[in-house]
Amino acid sequence: MTPEVAECRGDPAVGPEAGAKRQPVSVAIVAKNEAARIGACLDSVAWADEVIVIDGESEDGTQAICRGRGATVLEAPWMGYSAQKNTALEKTSHPWILSLDADEVVTGALREEILKVLNGNGPADGYRLPRKNIFFGKWLRHGDHWPDHQVRLFRRELGRFNEKQVHESVDVNGEVASLAEPLEHHSYSDIGEFFDRQMRYAVLAAEELHSKGRKPGAADFVVRPIWRFMKGYFLKGGWRDGREGFIVSAGYAYYVFMRSAFLWERRRGRETT
Repeated sequence: MTPEVAECRGDPAVGPEAGAKRQPVSVAIVAKNEAARIGACLDSVAWADEVIVIDGESEDGTQAICRGRGATVLEAPWMGYSAQKNTALEKTSHPWILSLDADEVVTGALREEILKVLNGNGPADGYRLPRKNIFFGKWLRHGDHWPDHQVRLFRRELGRFNEKQVHESVDVNGEVASLAEPLEHHSYSDIGEFFDRQMRYAVLAAEELHSKGRKPGAADFVVRPIWRFMKGYFLKGGWRDGREGFIVSAGYAYYVFMRSAFLWERRRGRETT
């Protein structure tokens, strides 16, 4: 059931040049306290026909930044990643959707590739975008971080986020193709933020596993975290990204361990926090 949202409109979103013959596109963004990053995101899609931001009751001026850049802001209590993003999709009005996180930026080259899709109305129903993950100001080119394909451009009537608590993705009821130009993802500004988010993701993932009746075993505490580090750092070449690559690979192993620990705690009848 879609929650009630309060609309806070700013100036009309910047659209294409008059007379341009292409399919219109809506940009759908979810945000909560993203004042430090959402401005760059919005500036990168100023060419879009509509920008919808579902704001989870931000307290840092995020809404004012969005309205000031012409986005339509709809406020809703935070319901979880997939639910929040699907609400954003439902509030759009154009046949194509570009779904973004507040810390992502569409480059000029990616914009031109997207416009080619819109000019030709496809031909696919959805498109995967490679994502350039920038951690601590550095593009991580190896390990699990590249190309990190994500479906973000799709026909409105055929795409929807799945119901995963964390690491949600778009399911498209149709053909999915790939674009070549990357989406920039400016995900973490410092190590504290990175590890805080791994902890939050671990709690959500543990809750999802608990709801499915999953029991953690010895391998979940020992083998899986070690394998997660070995795979990302050694097998996929994360070591080539230097100290940043090591920290991120260790952080992902930490996430896998804490997911099991929280699941163990949850099965003992305790709420995770």
